[in-house]
Amino acid sequence: MTGNEDTIYDELGVPSVVNATGTKTRIGGTLIREEAREAMDRAAEAFVRLSDLQAVASERIAAVTGAEAGYVTNGASSALALAAAACIAGDDLETMARLPDTEGIPDEIVMPRTHRNGYDHALRLAGAEIVDVGANDYHLGTGSENTEPWEIAEAITEETVAIAYMEKPFTRPPLPEVVEIAHNHDVPVIVDAAAELPPTGNLRTFIEQGADLVAFSGGKAIRGPQSSGILAGRETFIRSVARQHLDMHAESSVYEPPEALVGADGLPGIPRQGIGRSMKVGKEELAGLLAALDAFIEEDDDAVLSGWHERAERIAAALESVDTLEVELANAAKTDAVSTVVVTVGEDASLTAAELVLALRRENPRVFVGADNVHRSWFTINPRCLSDSEVDYVAERIVDHLER
Repeated sequence: MTGNEDTIYDELGVPSVVNATGTKTRIGGTLIREEAREAMDRAAEAFVRLSDLQAVASERIAAVTGAEAGYVTNGASSALALAAAACIAGDDLETMARLPDTEGIPDEIVMPRTHRNGYDHALRLAGAEIVDVGANDYHLGTGSENTEPWEIAEAITEETVAIAYMEKPFTRPPLPEVVEIAHNHDVPVIVDAAAELPPTGNLRTFIEQGADLVAFSGGKAIRGPQSSGILAGRETFIRSVARQHLDMHAESSVYEPPEALVGADGLPGIPRQGIGRSMKVGKEELAGLLAALDAFIEEDDDAVLSGWHERAERIAAALESVDTLEVELANAAKTDAVSTVVVTVGEDASLTAAELVLALRRENPRVFVGADNVHRSWFTINPRCLSDSEVDYVAERIVDHLER
């Protein structure tokens, strides 16, 4: 039994997925917490002014992260785009109305070259031009660092609006060093920490290290709605985000949004519909994210990680008996927290790693394992999204394919 029988996807004629690869958006992230689902159902039963709800969310996020303010976005990528828009436009309504057109406006975001990734498209979506610095020397084994702090400092000019930093346990230079350089030049730092939970303490870590804006996914470890994200940071930037995100079609005589969130009293008029309007968040997602966040911060990190580790050990034990496989436990390549099973497929196996991964994905239900390194003959099994029954099922399917 996989635990996936009789799902709505079966009714729709779409194969469901046994998720053994982690919190991947392309297969649905994680399962929403029961608390979040209940909150979303209740939110769907009544109307609310979205700006009022975002104002309350801002206070709740600030309390949890230690930031001055916060905002609920429709995913971490949206949070990054809105962060860039806020750094470019600030409080200038004309600039907000022009984005992503930045001609004649400072729009450069400095980024260490090895922090560049497909998600920095979110920064460029707002009109930013990314200036990458550094090299790839460390990964070439030369002994040199990829990016030296002085390279970041030298890249900052009058056109610089922010420094972007992708937070991973292995990224360098250390965030506090980057923050110090940025703040010495009066430049904010945007941190992409989408997948850096757990531990729950990371909700505060990057703010405490001086980051000005931090983006988290709401649909990964927090287990809120898959289409939710969190942006935490300085009040001035969150105010700019609100002005560029909320529905601004209003008659001026009755325009009265929450002052703490929007700061309308200091505006010359009503902002135009901003670049964030296509990234709107529904009342259901807002309520669900807040409920999930409350539940997440109450969790015992050690207990959660221990549960994942035990599942990883069960999978490893089930696969170790297969002569053509080499199995080991390791920290996942992209997070420091989760015990992950690394499976190397031997040359004498009946299938290559790629053939095995593809065969698993073609089943019904589809079985997804981590496939980033199949070209190196190994794949990973991440236990965090597996139920107890699915732990056994994944191991059984792998063994079955290799023994055919």
